[in-house]
Amino acid sequence: MTQPIRNIAIIAHVDHGKTTLVDAMLRQSGIFRENQIVADRVMDSGDLERERGITILAKNTALFYRDTKINIVDTPGHSDFGGEVERALRMVDGVLLLVDASEGPLPQTRYVLQKALQAKLPPIIVLNKIDRSDARTKVVLDEIYDLFIDLDATEDQLSFPVLYTNAKTGVAHRALNDSSTNLQPLFETIVASIPPPSGDPSGILQIQVTNLDYNDFLGRIAIGRVFNGTLRRGAEVGIARLSGQLLPTTITKLFTFRGLQRDEADAVTCGDIVAIAGVEGIQIGESITDLEAPAPCEPLTIDEPTLAMIFTVNTSPLAGREGSLVTSRDIRDRLQKELLTNVSIRVEDSDTTDAFRVLGRGELQLAILIETMRREGYELMVGKPEIVVRTENGRRVEPLEQLVVDCPESFVGIVMETLGSRRGELTKMVNHGSGRVRMEFRIPSRGLIGLRGLLLTETRGTVLLHSLFAGWTDYAGELASRSTGALVADRVGKTTAFALWNLQERGELFVGPVTEVYEGMIVGENSREADMDVNVTKEKKQTNMRASSADEAIRLVPHRVLTLETAIEFIADDEFVEVTPKSIRLRKKVLDPRRRPRRWQQIRASVPASSTPA
Repeated sequence: MTQPIRNIAIIAHVDHGKTTLVDAMLRQSGIFRENQIVADRVMDSGDLERERGITILAKNTALFYRDTKINIVDTPGHSDFGGEVERALRMVDGVLLLVDASEGPLPQTRYVLQKALQAKLPPIIVLNKIDRSDARTKVVLDEIYDLFIDLDATEDQLSFPVLYTNAKTGVAHRALNDSSTNLQPLFETIVASIPPPSGDPSGILQIQVTNLDYNDFLGRIAIGRVFNGTLRRGAEVGIARLSGQLLPTTITKLFTFRGLQRDEADAVTCGDIVAIAGVEGIQIGESITDLEAPAPCEPLTIDEPTLAMIFTVNTSPLAGREGSLVTSRDIRDRLQKELLTNVSIRVEDSDTTDAFRVLGRGELQLAILIETMRREGYELMVGKPEIVVRTENGRRVEPLEQLVVDCPESFVGIVMETLGSRRGELTKMVNHGSGRVRMEFRIPSRGLIGLRGLLLTETRGTVLLHSLFAGWTDYAGELASRSTGALVADRVGKTTAFALWNLQERGELFVGPVTEVYEGMIVGENSREADMDVNVTKEKKQTNMRASSADEAIRLVPHRVLTLETAIEFIADDEFVEVTPKSIRLRKKVLDPRRRPRRWQQIRASVPASSTPA
């Protein structure tokens, strides 16, 4: 008799507590030893995930409740990583929708729920963080019902069970303030409400690969769900390629999941999630099936990317000092490797052999890829993000976003003014009476480039932004670009406090004293529209009247330290971000000031041409 199985994905908006809830479920299911030391957010295993506090990659685990095995997939909560969510939903038979009891449904909640309803997966609603002082559980539950109705949910999907949890303390309630002290109500609801997997253990083998892993000893490991049949170790099977080919192969090892571990198995029946070794060359979306009677699964459908960036070889005077992987071949190989595991990005060749056009879902997704590459020792330069424009029925269309802005009441005016200049259209405004206002806009994707940093500055760090791809709209013409110029170093050398002190009134600096610079490197933001070439290496000269250090102490305003995201948001069309394992620098594409076109002339010259209809 096979063991009962439940397959479930935990979906939610970013930072609503998915990974914390999985932590509590693993601890209370008895997966860990009593004396085992386990880190918080155990499923966020990557360094970047731990540093940023977000889930980037979909990961699966398994626990046991009484005699039932529960396979759990923890999905990302940020819309830029929606490709991970789409794959995860193919592996499960139901979803656990987690919603913050204070913030309520946000754009990514809508996105992941829409995907789940389209796949006809039954939901369980979990209102988390009920201990918050500003929790509004009844109102949020009404908002969830409204969201389901808005997404055309069926009557069966609307009859969902509701639980109230505090994931941090590991407590779930069927009704608010009942006597529960653990997550047992949640486990019981999963077993009762999520249907068991379908399929015939003796039928034709059907497995779809939804994730890939790599082991130095076993090689490539394919992770997927057995939809039909039984897979045995040593079996001769066929890999159904996306191109239509059927390649024979032998299964060398099989693994099932238990907590954070993988257990070796002799056979895995339909309904379970399996890791398979000995399948070199297999890709995400491909199927493993019978050789004699092949029946491959339907290919995965992934939403198209909406944003593109140029990745190119680092050509600055400081190139090659900090990174070990600097050639175009290194960058090309790394991007091709990324394509194997990240199905939501595309890589295209550009006009030159040294540059590549990388397309993705958003700035954060591409920034995570760049950050991962620099930590692996790569040096490269990246250009300004640009939206993907396409032609439909003779019309130019561009991606549209649904943007939710949450800010204090006192900043509503500046937020609306900023978004109005970027073609944002206000569709809804709600004041919950807590001193903060939530506004919903429809805005072209181009309008989001550089928006987060600008609004954080204008609202003194109090604004919250959440966006979601909302379809395609007619091209809106030219949008307002960065209104300030750059302070550009005009010579090679090291910066001095004296030179920076004289320049800090001109704008905001990006470098401190004793920083190595080169001609064409951007060292600050000018307060005016035009770029300004400046000497940041100037020293105070000694005279016969005084020593060079005789004046009053120089007081420098602290410079702005650029992160990768803020650098990408800041740059203009004629600028690059130089990325190395140790440094983030900004530079002009053309370093020689005599050959460099004036930025303000370019902007003004481009307006009449771009404002004409396409």
